Amino acid sequence: MSGEPLRISKRDLRKVEKSVDEVMNLGKEIRTLFSKYNDEKYDVGWEVDSAVDAFSVFSSRWTTEILATLYIAGDRRFNEMRVLLRGISSRTLSDKLTTCVEYGLVERLVEDGPPVRVRYSLTDHGRRAGKLLSPLVAYMKIHNGKIDGPE
Repeated sequence: MSGEPLRISKRDLRKVEKSVDEVMNLGKEIRTLFSKYNDEKYDVGWEVDSAVDAFSVFSSRWTTEILATLYIAGDRRFNEMRVLLRGISSRTLSDKLTTCVEYGLVERLVEDGPPVRVRYSLTDHGRRAGKLLSPLVAYMKIHNGKIDGPE
């Protein structure tokens, strides 16, 4: 991909920025609701721990790529995933898919054969988590200069 930012119309850039702002406002509303229930058991540390848990899953090398590939390309077999994820070893893909299954983000679907075929699919949880990450990704693209409106 070129180093040039993606140029989109001012109208679409404003739409993206407005959507990101709406998500940030919803996040503030959610935190406000949680804060009403804070006590010695559920405090700021509880919310921070939850954030760390969430980001530990998605910050792992290849996990986000696997989830994005399944989200964009749909259900895939192992070798199809390996081709789409250029540079990943079979061992790493196997390990990361196992982790995604353990976290409930991906489902391993075995189709009786012969030959037996295994497909990987996002679970509802995986799809919802991906949709929640989209505003953050859009914000980071804008912040890092990867999206730009016309001058």
